[in-house]
Amino acid sequence: MSGPVVVALDVGGTGMKCALVRPDGTVLHEERHPTLAARGPEAVTANILEIAAGLANRAENPIAVGIAVPGVIDEENGVAVWSSNVGFRDVPLRKLLTDRLGLPAALGHDVRVGGLAEARLGAGRGQRYVLFVAIGTGIAAALVVDGSTYGGAHGAAGELGHIVVRPGGTPCGCGARGCLEAETSARSIGRRYAEISGKSGATAFDVVARLDQDPAARQVWHEAIDALADGLLTAQALYDVDVLVLGGGLAEAGEALLEPLRNELKKRLTFHRMPRIVKAELGDTAGCKGAALLALDHLEKA
Repeated sequence: MSGPVVVALDVGGTGMKCALVRPDGTVLHEERHPTLAARGPEAVTANILEIAAGLANRAENPIAVGIAVPGVIDEENGVAVWSSNVGFRDVPLRKLLTDRLGLPAALGHDVRVGGLAEARLGAGRGQRYVLFVAIGTGIAAALVVDGSTYGGAHGAAGELGHIVVRPGGTPCGCGARGCLEAETSARSIGRRYAEISGKSGATAFDVVARLDQDPAARQVWHEAIDALADGLLTAQALYDVDVLVLGGGLAEAGEALLEPLRNELKKRLTFHRMPRIVKAELGDTAGCKGAALLALDHLEKA
């Protein structure tokens, strides 16, 4: 594979998306591997290093490596501070990758690198102020201003899912009640529909598929969109962005989500400007592309 490429990994709790990415965002080669989280953090780390080395060996001219992981990430020092999904606690991934591959490395938060890719290459391109919101099993956000993400003082910025939108509401995994994530994530929508309909194991996909014929599905969907609009109102009050890019599994509902959400947010706005609300464009390649962009950014700063 001629020309410079970046080794990119997007690590999830179950699987890893891995790629060789050109500086312009073109994906030259893709692989998928299990994370092996059940074997513990040391096994996950060894797995990451082995896969990254294998990818680097495939490339003629690897220039850097970028990796995205969930949890609390110290991007400045390249440390995975904490991740419940993969068991990381204070793992110096950037140093470990550099030592193993002999390449400059960058470590980022999975949602922030996804937001970086969508802002520069995807649905937010051409806009200065972009908020990327990933709605899946959980909910998190990434603010991107002039093509740069904001991680916060402790690497934990963007936890939009833990804004309380329904005080005293559904218990959340964080210990609070009524968090946005507990009320309107894909998991919570499926769970709520199962409770009302009696259909055990129901998913958010089932809710969307049954909107035309099932009043219970419509009720659950309406309640979720109401809660999401309240959360996004808070986000817009804080960030005043040009465009809100929705990604993650729930965004696959497309206009069934976007149109009523736009209407509900518009009703709630007073003096705030209405952002464009659009679906993410890059799909599950966003993590690898964003990790590659982050690695390139670190090269430029070095």
